[in-house]
Amino acid sequence: MAEEDDKRLKKRKKKRLIGADRRKRLVRLKCCVQNYDWGVLGCNSQVARMFLLNSGSYTADPDECYAEFWIGTHKSGPSFVFFGRDYNAAAIGSKPLSLKDWITVDPGAVLGDKVARKWGGDLPFLFKVLSVEKALSIQAHPDKELARALHEAQPSIYKDDNHKPEMALALTGFEALCGFISSKELKGVLSSVPEIVELVQGADAEKFSHDSEQNGKEKVKSLFESIFSQIMSSNKAMVREAICKLKRRLSLEKKKRQLSAKEQLVLRLEAQYPADVGILAAFFLNYVKLKPGEALYLGPNEPHAYISGECIECMATSDNVVRAGLTSKKRDVQALLSMLNYKQGFPEILQGVSLNEYTRKYAPPFDEFEVDRCILPVAASVSFPSVPGPSLFLLMSGKGTIMTGYSEEITFQEGEVLFVPAYMEVSVTAAATELHMYRAGVNNRFFKDL
Repeated sequence: MAEEDDKRLKKRKKKRLIGADRRKRLVRLKCCVQNYDWGVLGCNSQVARMFLLNSGSYTADPDECYAEFWIGTHKSGPSFVFFGRDYNAAAIGSKPLSLKDWITVDPGAVLGDKVARKWGGDLPFLFKVLSVEKALSIQAHPDKELARALHEAQPSIYKDDNHKPEMALALTGFEALCGFISSKELKGVLSSVPEIVELVQGADAEKFSHDSEQNGKEKVKSLFESIFSQIMSSNKAMVREAICKLKRRLSLEKKKRQLSAKEQLVLRLEAQYPADVGILAAFFLNYVKLKPGEALYLGPNEPHAYISGECIECMATSDNVVRAGLTSKKRDVQALLSMLNYKQGFPEILQGVSLNEYTRKYAPPFDEFEVDRCILPVAASVSFPSVPGPSLFLLMSGKGTIMTGYSEEITFQEGEVLFVPAYMEVSVTAAATELHMYRAGVNNRFFKDL
């Protein structure tokens, strides 16, 4: 009996420390950094800058690659809450209080009832800043059914059972490979890249090159799948020889002509990942170049690889990646080949929809998330209306104030991240410099029936 009383007392104490009376207040977050080898070195990385400002640290390690700044509740990189500017105030004993633990006390009050019913005590989205110096792997993210199967079979590699649709919103010029090229473009590859044809069954290459226009859509898709699968499944010795021939040929040809953008790219990839089959895979994927303010979104089972640049990224709360090239990490080529949708054509580029003179909304076709980009000139103000779900605000540069509908006003400066509970209206005013800010929230389409 005494033990049960003690548990109830500890639970009440935890609620007081977490602050039930703070459920309708802005909450500052301390966030984590991921140091993957494809990231940008030291203080040249926007991720490093955000992390240092957010954590109160002073210098970046010049020999460390800063790749991703994570904001959310995923267990591989959780955010922690604090009130005011005293980080230790949001702790139970000596243990910092995670955003997930804070939400779990009363998910409905913080996330909104519909979000809490659908996703429990987790934020449905993971918000990031990426700094990419070296190409990421040729990869795809599983749908929910495959994610559950992979997590059950290999939990140490596939760390959760969720799908991972995502969107990259460019901060700088940003390069990516995304989705399969058209049949017309593949015919061009088969006629101009002999090193690929040598790895493919002659009958398949010949048939695709000459008959794809007359074949039905499913036959074309089947041929495309067969050709790509043969390349990705080729043995390492054959791949190494093909890439050696490709590099030698392109090195000679660039003395006589201007290489195409894709040819220049594969030479860059070869310098980063010598003899990697992902170099050949690049010929099959669309080469996308985003300008700042443009966004690219990716559904489940779509092949892609980020190449270079910096971006805001938002996705469903997951870290599941199936890799097959341009990586030193574990590859699962057969899983990737079996899961791909083999949809062809150039991906849609989002320009954002104007909400007002300062703000654009990027809303991909996924329930879990949308992103607003806001650039405020000096002394200008903008309001973000009350919504039925939670929001995260990230200040990339500048300084300003945020006023809530509960008459709370706080100063907000670069590197800071705020959690805004459901049904809270906020107004942001820039101070003496231009303010550049991003908001992530649950996609408005999820609330259409409310």
